[in-house]
Amino acid sequence: MSTQASPAERGAASAGARPARAARSPDAEQILRRLEWTVLRRLDGLLQGDYRTLFRGVGLDLADLREYQPHDDVRHIDWNVTARLQTPYVREYTESREIAAWMLLDLSASIDFGSGRTSKHDVARDFVAVLARLLTRHGNRIGALFYGNGVETVLPARSGRMQVLQLLHRMTNRPAHVSTQGTDLRELLRAAAQTIRKRSLVFVVSDFFSTPGWAAPLAQLVHRHEVIAVRLYDPLEHRLPDLGLVTMQDAETGEQLFVDTHDLAFRRRFVQAAERREAALREAFAAAGVDVLELSTEDDLVDALLRFADLRKRRGRFGESSALVATQGAMP
Repeated sequence: MSTQASPAERGAASAGARPARAARSPDAEQILRRLEWTVLRRLDGLLQGDYRTLFRGVGLDLADLREYQPHDDVRHIDWNVTARLQTPYVREYTESREIAAWMLLDLSASIDFGSGRTSKHDVARDFVAVLARLLTRHGNRIGALFYGNGVETVLPARSGRMQVLQLLHRMTNRPAHVSTQGTDLRELLRAAAQTIRKRSLVFVVSDFFSTPGWAAPLAQLVHRHEVIAVRLYDPLEHRLPDLGLVTMQDAETGEQLFVDTHDLAFRRRFVQAAERREAALREAFAAAGVDVLELSTEDDLVDALLRFADLRKRRGRFGESSALVATQGAMP
């Protein structure tokens, strides 16, 4: 199941919304340096170096063969060796510590929306930069697919600080998008399935304002990879204030609506539509079996990353079969 927002939801606050992007954005080096001082330094103390929990390996290496014991998992029996020796043998594995992580980045026009000083794009940029730096400084690789008017760029997975700077540069210096079709996340997810060959940790960073049909390819991606949906949102997309007569514009298609937000019945219908979309999104994520980290434009980035750490710990406790959602109230 998937959802598509109405123009009123996507353009909820044309009046009072911040500009999509400043005329001159800070460069990648400035952004990363700021995040290293303001976020990574705080995380180093709060996480107490527990990166093994945050970024456990996503693969297994064969370590040894030994005779079967009554408590062993029968799925680990090596049937070829068992048949040859006429005695049950099981495979022992060690977890591969190297991680390849991929960012599937929805950079369509609706991501530029923000009702305050911070846009969804700003939240995505800072989250991706910090997570990428946490990974690469421990020798892991990070890659990305960039979606605007379709899948525009693939950044192959590499390690190192320069890779993070390249990722940031492409996020902050992308061209303006003009589209009349809206976002179709199916293209991004299908491209990821074709591009990412080895099992990886995959982050789908989007507000999930999309044409229907993305839930099925998301579920297919989960079959091969460990997938976390990073869902971006602005509080104004859930509830409209009384602003009087305003013109709302769909950020992606350009469609405009003239509405009276002073009308209490209209504001109630808006809230009801937003609640239906929330329920449909959660149902789609649960059906796909994907964990969800929800990031608001009002979030503190350190709190958001601590929620991500909590999500990873709960995933380790509950196993691969349960989908989890990390929201602002998830951390104690």
